[in-house]
Amino acid sequence: MSDAVAAEAGQQPGGQRRFTVPEELAGARVDAGLARLMDISRSQAAALIAEGNVSSGAGPVGKSLKLAAGTVLDVVVPDRRDPLEIVEEEVEGLKILLDDDEFVVIDKPVGVAAHPSPGWVGPTVVGGLAGLGYRISTSGAPERAGIVHRLDVGTSGVMVVAKTENAYTVLKRAFKERTVDKVYHAVVQGLPDPLAGTIDAPIGRHPGHDWRFAVVEDGRDSVTHYEVLEAFGKASLVEVHLETGRTHQIRVHFSALRHPCAGDLTYGADPRLAATLGLTRQWLHARELSFDHPRTGERVTVTSEYPQDLQYALEVLESGKA
Repeated sequence: MSDAVAAEAGQQPGGQRRFTVPEELAGARVDAGLARLMDISRSQAAALIAEGNVSSGAGPVGKSLKLAAGTVLDVVVPDRRDPLEIVEEEVEGLKILLDDDEFVVIDKPVGVAAHPSPGWVGPTVVGGLAGLGYRISTSGAPERAGIVHRLDVGTSGVMVVAKTENAYTVLKRAFKERTVDKVYHAVVQGLPDPLAGTIDAPIGRHPGHDWRFAVVEDGRDSVTHYEVLEAFGKASLVEVHLETGRTHQIRVHFSALRHPCAGDLTYGADPRLAATLGLTRQWLHARELSFDHPRTGERVTVTSEYPQDLQYALEVLESGKA
């Protein structure tokens, strides 16, 4: 979703970071809460804790500690790799949806960043493609070769990567000029009113928590179009079309409407509903991407199926057990 993934908490450079636990994370285990605060996987949060890099006023914390609202966590994020280094690796869940001479369209799993960056110690799309034998070389920073747009670490779904310089140039321009159709599916709490509409509200850094974003008066223009596809008792499945691509845009906009994405504790979701649905992240998926072929001009549309965790949550809602 975001064209500014490097600004996410989980991908900021190594060093000392400080977080104040918000009300919505009260009662969560520290490893689960830290994963939410830093937008990293729970296993990566647990590794930071195991290495003694997470402490409160009483000293280093254990991963099973229950968080209290207002608790201050100090986190040391080690610089574990040169940010320019591309680690060829097998990325579990990364699938090839369409392989063209000009580009490759992938299904990005949750917990995977688009490219290496300072402080990010998890898997990347660039590294995963290299591990599959792709040798992509385009202009720009080597560690971002082929990257023309990004999805948040905590968001799964369809993503296109350029394989040629022509595709890199044409696709970057297409995203900038907003000729690419980006369709997301989200499960949000409650029932939005109206059932279809446009959220036009500027987004910027949260004034009280720099690791979050919020609707703020001096933020960047942000436009989200949505339509409710199905309503359940406590939540609704919505289709979202993004006109802009700000960091956490869908999450912030629906939170501002008091309909946060299910499972998104960072932006005010109900932890009890998240537990009932088996969610350890927000229910948000990049469902479809449509763009003009960079060489032929023909329209290309690629769709991604829901991953197992999101499908399970949807089935619970459909069964009426939530």
